[in-house]
Amino acid sequence: MDDEVQQPEYEVGTGMLYVFGRQLKLFRERAGMDRAKLGSLTGYSASTIASFEQGRRIPPPKFIDRADELLDAAGVLSASKEEVARAQYPAFFRDAARLEAEAVELHVYANQAVPGLLQTEEYARAVFTNWRPLLHEDVVEQRVTARLARQEIFGRTRLPTISFVIEESVLRRPLGGWGVMRGQLEQILLHGQRRNVEVQVLPTERDEHAGLAGPFTLIETNEGRRIAYVEAQQDSRLYTARKPVREIEEQYGLLRAQALTPRESLAFVEKLLGER
Repeated sequence: MDDEVQQPEYEVGTGMLYVFGRQLKLFRERAGMDRAKLGSLTGYSASTIASFEQGRRIPPPKFIDRADELLDAAGVLSASKEEVARAQYPAFFRDAARLEAEAVELHVYANQAVPGLLQTEEYARAVFTNWRPLLHEDVVEQRVTARLARQEIFGRTRLPTISFVIEESVLRRPLGGWGVMRGQLEQILLHGQRRNVEVQVLPTERDEHAGLAGPFTLIETNEGRRIAYVEAQQDSRLYTARKPVREIEEQYGLLRAQALTPRESLAFVEKLLGER
């Protein structure tokens, strides 16, 4: 892996999703099956099958395996599952998503929005609805689904160690409205009570701040590799060289020292909830 990794962007209706959709359509037509029939056998509507074939929606793995079997595709469709799953993320995040899913440690500093791993469905939808330039409705739903899928990490058999440092301003910004934000604060409290998760709030009134360069995520893999992910304005970098990773680790250590303790932070979130 290079010290800085970028990938070309693919969106709904293009790239891997388009290729998979074409394959699905060809196998379906070869089998003499219309969309309504395939949909009834797999539990989807004909319009959803059309969306899969046109590359406008992400087919789930169970559908892909079932379609491969029903259409006698000899494993061709099933072989695409991993790439189709990767396509649900914006291109700039795909490598980070793969590393995140396999990580033994994750440490996240957030100063713009609640970290994706902690987001509720309603909050995530507000994030993508507010995206500029505007995202197509299909893309919004695709990204909400992908964001929620990332949270499967909390249910892994081997629990990773996860910590978050979140700016106070993020928790006070009612993205999506106060009803949405209340649910979001409640979810932060729930995750913050997990044995393997620590949430810390960095108060706005602090006169020292080690994270002025922006948000980042630190990742440690099962092989002991330490990687830093930095994202801004739909651009991203994965750093693997020891020097830049060590510099970001130093920033995170200072941020944790400058933030409220995990116990103080959960009390702070509870106080915010009481104000609304």
